[in-house]
Amino acid sequence: MLDVKDKACAGECPVDCIYEGERVLYIHPDECVECGTCEPVCPVEAIFCEDDVPERWAQFTAENASFFDPRRVQDRAATLRHRLCRQLHHQLVAPPCPDPDTQTAAHPPTRQPTE
Repeated sequence: MLDVKDKACAGECPVDCIYEGERVLYIHPDECVECGTCEPVCPVEAIFCEDDVPERWAQFTAENASFFDPRRVQDRAATLRHRLCRQLHHQLVAPPCPDPDTQTAAHPPTRQPTE
């Protein structure tokens, strides 16, 4: 379920096919053996074998599968690499951000755009 990422189900999965996304956990459709061990520990009862998904939640089956689409996986990997690069650059190369109340020649005050 959206914004509920209790990982008890992942701990029960014998094939480790449950992955964490931004806001939900996803079950890899090609890795899951539909053993059902994760279902009883899901705190929101959101796990079903593919043939048993209630109609009102059917759209989540396609969304779950698209999470593992190779193009999306590559896009997420590129985004993560970019974030990591920015973080490392900021931590290792860039000078610390100045205190806005303390201006120096190296960090002159920024000008606010005028209308």
